[in-house]
Amino acid sequence: MSGRFVRASKYRHVFGQPAKRELCYDNIKVTTNAWDSNIIKANGKYISVNWNSSGGGAFAVIPVEEVGKAPDKVPLFRGHTAAVLDTDFNPFNDNIIISGSDDAKIGIWKIPEDYSFHNYVDEKDEIKDISPVALYSGHKRKVGHVQFHPIAENVAASSSGDYTVKLWDVENGKDKITLTHKDLVTSFSFNYNGNLLATTSRDRKLRVWDIRSNEIVSEGPGHTGAKNSRAVWLGNSDRIGTTGFSRLSDRQLGVWDATNISAGPIGGFYTVDSSAGIMVPFYDDSNKILYVGGKGDGNIRYFEFQDDELFPLSEYQSTEPQRGLAVAPKRTVNVADNEVVKVYKTVNDSIIEPISFIVPRKSDNFQDDIYPDAPSSKPALSAEEWFGGKSVDGPILFSLESVYDGTEPSFKAAEAAPPSTSGSSKKEEPKPKEESKPVEKEIKPEVSKPKEETKPTSKEESKVSTPVHSSPKGSVDDLLKNNEVNSLLKKAADLDDDNDSKAEPKDSEWDDDDKKPKTFEVKAEASPKVEPKVEPKEEKAKEDPKPEPKVEPKAESKVEPKVELKPEPKIESKEVKSEPKETTPQPETKKDASSPAKTQTLKGSIEKINQVADNLERVVEKLVAANLDKDERIKALEAKVQELIDKK
Repeated sequence: MSGRFVRASKYRHVFGQPAKRELCYDNIKVTTNAWDSNIIKANGKYISVNWNSSGGGAFAVIPVEEVGKAPDKVPLFRGHTAAVLDTDFNPFNDNIIISGSDDAKIGIWKIPEDYSFHNYVDEKDEIKDISPVALYSGHKRKVGHVQFHPIAENVAASSSGDYTVKLWDVENGKDKITLTHKDLVTSFSFNYNGNLLATTSRDRKLRVWDIRSNEIVSEGPGHTGAKNSRAVWLGNSDRIGTTGFSRLSDRQLGVWDATNISAGPIGGFYTVDSSAGIMVPFYDDSNKILYVGGKGDGNIRYFEFQDDELFPLSEYQSTEPQRGLAVAPKRTVNVADNEVVKVYKTVNDSIIEPISFIVPRKSDNFQDDIYPDAPSSKPALSAEEWFGGKSVDGPILFSLESVYDGTEPSFKAAEAAPPSTSGSSKKEEPKPKEESKPVEKEIKPEVSKPKEETKPTSKEESKVSTPVHSSPKGSVDDLLKNNEVNSLLKKAADLDDDNDSKAEPKDSEWDDDDKKPKTFEVKAEASPKVEPKVEPKEEKAKEDPKPEPKVEPKAESKVEPKVELKPEPKIESKEVKSEPKETTPQPETKKDASSPAKTQTLKGSIEKINQVADNLERVVEKLVAANLDKDERIKALEAKVQELIDKK
């Protein structure tokens, strides 16, 4: 390939910009617990960190403006009797935190109004710790993951080593819904309107739950590797993104139809690399970008999600590995600097480094194309309404332009996701058997029956990661109605007959420039075209009956090959009607190709086109054999010419 097509995208040049060292958070004591969680969380106002402490579990909360080196003694949120495994901020109240611990309890915490990470002391100038507002019991084993509901106020979910996911009324401290699994739950994610929950488990299955009816909507095998997999709902759609491992321990990405998990990942798995660290996914629904950070490496990859495919944009690279990752809400980004996402990562378990992902723009105006309405801090439902069965289309949205202008924000209700245009055809695709392919190219699923054709949006998409689909039957009928195709098949048949009747090809049928017979190629993009000037072989033979002793290389180059086609791999999968062998095209070709073709089955048509392909292959073999004989004759002729020159 002489060049590489670059896919057009407004986010193609998004880059990650780390904060300067003096703007990072230093002297942080990140927990050494090996449990697989994000370790840190952020809400734009605070950062919570699972802290390495003695005497039970604890976590710390750092205000985002208190950068720099932390003191040796800091205020901690203490109350659990074992290590804190995960935390999450209330999306509708920045000062409320939920925590899950190895002591099988869930803690609810409130950050004091006068709280300071560097200087929060009592009257005796001693560091004050913060106690929980409430501790809830319900799980029988450790609580590994906690998350607030994205729509309803005071609703949270927790997963535990007792193989359950519980939905809590946080205000009343009651677990009202329990989703029972067959093995440990490794991650879960709410959908856009909060009615469905996607879960991954150590039994290597991906499940989608209707939470309030406590029923599994869809279930199927997920990543086949032994290490943990993660799931994240891809915004306001019925698609789920997952990270995991293959049986060979290759790191993978997958995109799934939430209504048909058993069909496998859409287009197959994307192989990322062979590193050992678990990948943590985050999805930005405003820009349709999936961010993936690996534990143990310093890189953060990001992909644009479009038409059920993930297109690699770029990669933030760092030599400093991370164990913890957190993403701040969209409402807290710096709109003036065209920041689309702010990520926080731990560095060597002692530093928290902010990273801004920026879309480079020269204009100072508000960029409304990269800043659509974002989820606000207002709940759409109360806990009572949600547990009572009420539903909305999504969170309450507000305009980020008000943040840019500094004006009062305007709010509006979210709209339901449009129906997926490509989901119906892709649901029926069988699960690919192969486990992994390079991320630039998807695994090609086997096609069991004709489906609607999905066209790539651009040239680069078709080269990078567009899966191959079968041709629709309607396009076969259009092909058969093409006079050029019918004429081409006739001429191919004539060429086969002419070569069968001749022992050797005439010299006028060869190209002396490359000393090779003209071969037949099939064109990849459009219907095959026949060269405008095609002369019958009999007339060529009369014009040039035998080779002359002195042959100029350019003398015979004027003779054009009879038919020149360019490669088209899809030609074999289309229904083509073979034409009777005649020396001249008949005017009723279009009529013959239209009505009978519609009555033939796809199987019969494929058999006929295979016969035509076999005929072409035999012609090529004969031409190649004749070319060898011609080379011998040319060598003899050259020897004779040289002999005559030597005599002179």
